[in-house]
Amino acid sequence: MLAAIAGSNNSTLVAMASRSPERARQMLEPYPGVRILDSYDALLADDEVDAVYNPLPNSLHKEWTLRALDAGKNVLCEKPIGLNAAEAEEMAAAAKRSGRHLMEAFMYRFHPAMREFVESIREPLHVQATFGFTAKDANDIRLQRDLGGGALLDVGCYAVSVSRWILGEPTEVHAAARISNDVDMTVSALLEFPHETTASVWVSIESPEEQELTVITHDAVEHRTRPFTSRFDPHDPYQLMVESFGESVLRDKPVALPLNESIANMRVLDRIRQSSRS
Repeated sequence: MLAAIAGSNNSTLVAMASRSPERARQMLEPYPGVRILDSYDALLADDEVDAVYNPLPNSLHKEWTLRALDAGKNVLCEKPIGLNAAEAEEMAAAAKRSGRHLMEAFMYRFHPAMREFVESIREPLHVQATFGFTAKDANDIRLQRDLGGGALLDVGCYAVSVSRWILGEPTEVHAAARISNDVDMTVSALLEFPHETTASVWVSIESPEEQELTVITHDAVEHRTRPFTSRFDPHDPYQLMVESFGESVLRDKPVALPLNESIANMRVLDRIRQSSRS
């Protein structure tokens, strides 16, 4: 995201707030002149800052997004936008009250090849979306229940998002999960949609690296490898997302990914969580 902001055509990287100034200095070496602030509150009080990117653990997305909006800042919040749909709804209401822009940072939605792939699908019957890898470090926030860890929120949000992008809103949700230390390590779900279409979602933070999107239509089987993290091929979806958000802020126009989309995605994630633990 640092490179995306710095390389964008309508945004300037001006400051970073960090609890570790030394680590921040290392991260900012390629970006001279960017100021390092010792607290998030200091960043929100900075008059030079028009918008903030919130990359904090999932459990802190709502708190610091609400604080940023209250401080008059526009917010690009890392996915998932919150821990559940209720948080997303609260954040959307706060954005509306503040008159500022809030968008979930789902960068894969901005990749031109991904958009072309989805728009090319005709008469889909079934979507199969997988996203897995291994979280190896015991201190990884993905493995911390209190920080909003788990496969469902970390990578399930992608698989559910693309399934809904292609098929619409599911009518039925059936799911199972492997839980360890109260963290969902692997989640499988079957989503039923109108017109008897379906999607199978499989996500994991304990598997070999796997990322694939398959769409079965009446006439063909379409595949896209690395649908969620393709980059520099030659497009950079992170930079395209930053520029889109910047355009919304500068021209005061609706963001490309509206908050009702983020809320709808969280509602399906909530249903998968409930089904997998019932």
